[in-house]
Amino acid sequence: MTDLSLFHFAEEQHNFENLAVKNGQNLWAEDVVMHALGYESADSFRKVIMKAMQACLSLEIATEDNFIRTEAGSYRLTRFACYLIAMNGDIKKPAVAAAQVYFALLAQTFHDAVQHAAAIDRILIRDEVTAGEKSLASTAKQHGVQNYAFFQNAGYRGMYNMNLSLLKERKGVKSGEVLIDRMGREELAAHLFRITQTDAKISADGVEGQQLLEATAEKVGRQVRKTMIEISGRRPEALPLEAPIKDVKKTIKSTSKRFKQLDGPKPKSPPKSVEGESE
Repeated sequence: MTDLSLFHFAEEQHNFENLAVKNGQNLWAEDVVMHALGYESADSFRKVIMKAMQACLSLEIATEDNFIRTEAGSYRLTRFACYLIAMNGDIKKPAVAAAQVYFALLAQTFHDAVQHAAAIDRILIRDEVTAGEKSLASTAKQHGVQNYAFFQNAGYRGMYNMNLSLLKERKGVKSGEVLIDRMGREELAAHLFRITQTDAKISADGVEGQQLLEATAEKVGRQVRKTMIEISGRRPEALPLEAPIKDVKKTIKSTSKRFKQLDGPKPKSPPKSVEGESE
């Protein structure tokens, strides 16, 4: 991202800082942010807000403190809310791309805006994986799974061409760590696709019994593996580990704290002592 792009957002878009309304802290009106980021459709922009709010929930940060609902039904947004919106925005929009750089510079927690956006996306996909796994476990048990660990391993075996225990060893996952918490965005998304498609196939085909369910999980995993290799040329087991998801969340939370410091009430300076006044 060039300095010109940052200039485009900070200056041509009327300077983000000057768009704030001070009400004890800096807040930005939803419609003002929408236009500053190059959105014309309120419905499209509201979808970005909803995704940003989900990211806020995933970080266990109160949405109501950052996405403040007005009586008219719109939002007043904190700087952190604007940051989450920008990171979930349409990167093809020049103003969104520039805003991502702008907030990344303010955050001073990652190397660049790309890492900010990828980290937030990774957190959201990780949440979807959790929901998908719960649904798959419920479906599998309803269709006759007696040993869920074997069923789960079959899915991994199909996708990675090896059992889960060997996969952890190959990837270098430490004892006590959860593999999916170390997966990057690309691998998590593929993992999520495998889970949801296994769930869908079991229900659609009416698969019953431990053996057939394991065979189905492995078959879907192999199909996902084949698709990944055909598209990217990379085997899923070769994808690198990334920082533990809990560390990523901690780092983004530190961004929230930094932004609060920028926009919160400034501490009053102590009164200057008068010359000759006793200490």
